[in-house]
Amino acid sequence: MTMEATTVADKVRCDACPVACWIRPGMTGACDRYANHQGELIRVDPHVILERTLEEGGRVVPFDLKERDWDGTLLPEQTHFVTAIGAGTTYPDYKPAPFIVSSEIDGVDMVTVVTEGIFSYCGVKVKIDTDRFLGPEQATVRAQGEAVGHVTTGEYGSQMISLGGVHHLTGGSKKEGRITCETLLDLSNGKAVELTIDDGASVIVEAGKPPIINGALEERMRVGCGSATIGIFAKQWYGKVDEVVVVDDHITGVLSEHQSGKLLGMQPSGIRMKGRRSTPGRYFQVAEPGTGWGGTSITDPLAILDTFDKAVAKPGASLFMVSTTGEHAAFFRLDENLVPREAEMPAELRASAELIKENCEPALCTVLFIAGAGGSLRAGVTENPVRLTRSVKDTLTRVTCGGAPTYVWPGGGITFMVDVTRLPKNAFGYVPTPAMVAPIEFTLRLSDYAALGGHMDRVRPLATLDESRDRKLVPQIEGNVWPFARDGVRWEHD
Repeated sequence: MTMEATTVADKVRCDACPVACWIRPGMTGACDRYANHQGELIRVDPHVILERTLEEGGRVVPFDLKERDWDGTLLPEQTHFVTAIGAGTTYPDYKPAPFIVSSEIDGVDMVTVVTEGIFSYCGVKVKIDTDRFLGPEQATVRAQGEAVGHVTTGEYGSQMISLGGVHHLTGGSKKEGRITCETLLDLSNGKAVELTIDDGASVIVEAGKPPIINGALEERMRVGCGSATIGIFAKQWYGKVDEVVVVDDHITGVLSEHQSGKLLGMQPSGIRMKGRRSTPGRYFQVAEPGTGWGGTSITDPLAILDTFDKAVAKPGASLFMVSTTGEHAAFFRLDENLVPREAEMPAELRASAELIKENCEPALCTVLFIAGAGGSLRAGVTENPVRLTRSVKDTLTRVTCGGAPTYVWPGGGITFMVDVTRLPKNAFGYVPTPAMVAPIEFTLRLSDYAALGGHMDRVRPLATLDESRDRKLVPQIEGNVWPFARDGVRWEHD
């Protein structure tokens, strides 16, 4: 596909983004996505088309794992989906989308509108599975020394950070915007990125891979908070030890005081905890957050204990202390002065720590790309953009990103999120304004597209796509809903 362009002295003026590069023959623009090929402005990367195959019974199976190029054959409508990866943009956005492709699916006339959106309003939300303290909420997250985001509220067994956004892309220095864009691009395309957090840790993040925190590879996320761990394993500890403390930065659990221990008939041990007591057997703020036991700052678990109650505690009583991942565990007995002394751990308690580890899920980094597909991008779909927004909210239109399912936020506009691991490789690009470039597809019934004022004169069948354009067939990613599936979308016959 050839973009509109102006030629002066063998140079081509690219109109794919606001930078408007003048490109010499044989060269690419600043984004490395468009080039001057013999006086024509062309998209460098191939246009990606998803392909699936069906076995008997209609079960979706992965195609040949080795990617192959298009051989020029016609594309069956039922088993191929045109993504926006490599399709080109609509900038300036009064132009119709690069591809508006019709097809017939289960007797219903469908249309898919395909474009690579240029997003200044975008970022990534990163979930990092770890109990270790990465940094205080609202702390600045940096890449290559530049502010690119912040730490946000933690979740169960995970630390969360938010990167990008229009203020980092456009509201700071030129270098801040460039580094922010580079960070978003690398994370979205599945590359590893090193981040540092003010007053916190250094972490290497890569989608679908375990995080590396302060140089140490994280292996597992917690089985639960300290209280939940007590509830899960209380029966296995009963009768084998006099007291159990599960150390956790958020909620430390104490077996004898916990409801689980009470129901089992555990006797009071006389233990006294530091920190703030919540409900029985649950303690908050036993230590500062950190990278030690249970996401606290401690390396000695006894640091969270106060003196034992002499009226209740007995010499020789046993104490098992363990973290929420089973990574740390220790066994103690009270001496004649009721001071805990470390002793050899019984085999059944060592097995218990291993069982906690076994029940912890592998630690991973999850990267969700988030963007607002509003503004003028919608003009590439329809001359009345608000109708597209309403169609998406009414589930008449399915929004996909490189063929991957998205979550569209409620409320105004089309703000969508997508798991970057569910897209084909290198699906994201950038323009040096700076802004991210991400594929987006809108799929709906042809009759609904006409009703919302779509560019009907640009609709063309899938089999008639320009054969001169470089294309690549890639398999549908296993686990993704096929974009033409009707689950949750009203594509029935009228």
